[in-house]
Amino acid sequence: MKPVALSAALVLALAWGAGLPAQEVPGCGVLQNAYGPFDYRDPVNKRDNLPIVETFHFTADVESLRHGRSGTVLGDLRYTLRAFPNHHRALRAIARYGVEGGQIPLDDDIPSVDCYFERAIAFRPDDAAVRVIYANYLFKRGERDAARGQYEEALRLAPDSVEINYVAGLYFVDAGDIERAKKLAKIAYDNGYPLPGLKKKIAAAEAATRGKPGS
Repeated sequence: MKPVALSAALVLALAWGAGLPAQEVPGCGVLQNAYGPFDYRDPVNKRDNLPIVETFHFTADVESLRHGRSGTVLGDLRYTLRAFPNHHRALRAIARYGVEGGQIPLDDDIPSVDCYFERAIAFRPDDAAVRVIYANYLFKRGERDAARGQYEEALRLAPDSVEINYVAGLYFVDAGDIERAKKLAKIAYDNGYPLPGLKKKIAAAEAATRGKPGS
């Protein structure tokens, strides 16, 4: 009888279930999961595992927070982010869920929106996109200093990313650090970023500053 060849993803899933130590994220549960955890950026995971999760749990209706696929919106987001802790689109959706006042039960082992980001960072600390999505969420909640820390970490992880330089530049304009925003804008635009929004925002901020008494 020929041995059955197992895919790398299946081997990983079986290994997690075979008693490997669970990675605990303090106050936010463990990363060990019946299905996953899988890295959202990995092309093999995207091919073999992501379609299953997105077909049954992360549909367009779930992503837009209209209604759940297998249960509640939160239940489907929870399943998606347990299987793929750094699923970028699902993290944006859970962030929007939190900003719009969605509730998470206190007795849940993942009891807050912040926990989903802490889990994603613990799972893949090198994923700069997670840092940017978290920073955007923190900024919308009014936590500017915490947001700045996440933008800075994203820039450290991916200093040449035109998108990260652009988005961080938007933040620094809002934070009043025009010079830092201009430096980030130069990197983004020198490397071909197409949208003019950051340029316009910097110009408007500089014009407003010039118009202030005593400037």
